[in-house]
Amino acid sequence: MDIERVKENFLNKEKYLSCYATKSSDAIRLKEEKEDIRPSFFHDIDRIIHALSYNRYMDKTQVFSECDNDHISHRMVHVQLVSKTARTIGRALNLNEDLIEAIALAHDIGHTPLGHSGEKMLNDICKEELNTSFAHNMQGVNYYMNLTNTNLTIQVLDGIMCHNGEILSSIYKPVNKTKEEFLNEYKEAFIDSSKALKYHPMTLEGCVVRISDIIGYIGRDIEDAIRLEKIKREEIPPHITKILGNTNKEIINTIVMDIIDHSYNKPYLEMSDSV
Repeated sequence: MDIERVKENFLNKEKYLSCYATKSSDAIRLKEEKEDIRPSFFHDIDRIIHALSYNRYMDKTQVFSECDNDHISHRMVHVQLVSKTARTIGRALNLNEDLIEAIALAHDIGHTPLGHSGEKMLNDICKEELNTSFAHNMQGVNYYMNLTNTNLTIQVLDGIMCHNGEILSSIYKPVNKTKEEFLNEYKEAFIDSSKALKYHPMTLEGCVVRISDIIGYIGRDIEDAIRLEKIKREEIPPHITKILGNTNKEIINTIVMDIIDHSYNKPYLEMSDSV
């Protein structure tokens, strides 16, 4: 078998990526290693889903805990929805889908079983006992970078650190970083997680995951709340449903198409003012 030809076949599609896409040749690892036939970001996907920690997404809450309803979302479902949404945007904008998928599948690995409530409890304890902080994005980077030997690329680790799915922006624009700049940001934000709120991903693919994190949960969380009879569909404000729709399907489609329409062939992501 001609291994070099196989490697070339894996990389063929990258010849046609946008000039704003991140190529496999751009990949940076903390520890240098010889890659096999898989491109670096494609290889990262395998490392993420085969790690034992990926199984633990199953028991991690999305919003609603301790439900007797098997159809309520958990983190395992959420990261897959984010991955699919982000890959749709990435394919439309001709970006690197392997990098997008790796970031999306790994972005919430630092979450606690009780979601944001558990995160806040641990953050309060860390501040009081350790003079540090606890944030799921920083814990995710810490897990992959220091607690395992996965040796993920800097671009994936940075995407995890900067996904900030609770913060909405009008424009998502990447900021170039060296390996040293990434490590400095990580060290500062691990002590004071509020610093990470100001960070921007170093790749456009990371920006895609960041906005897709929001797209992946807003409609689905509404459906979960309706399913658990916490709210009624008709209670969703009309000024929102008139623009976005009132089902998960409509909400995802509206926002994704709006982003693609306003971001095609640009070095940043943008949405219309109304959306």
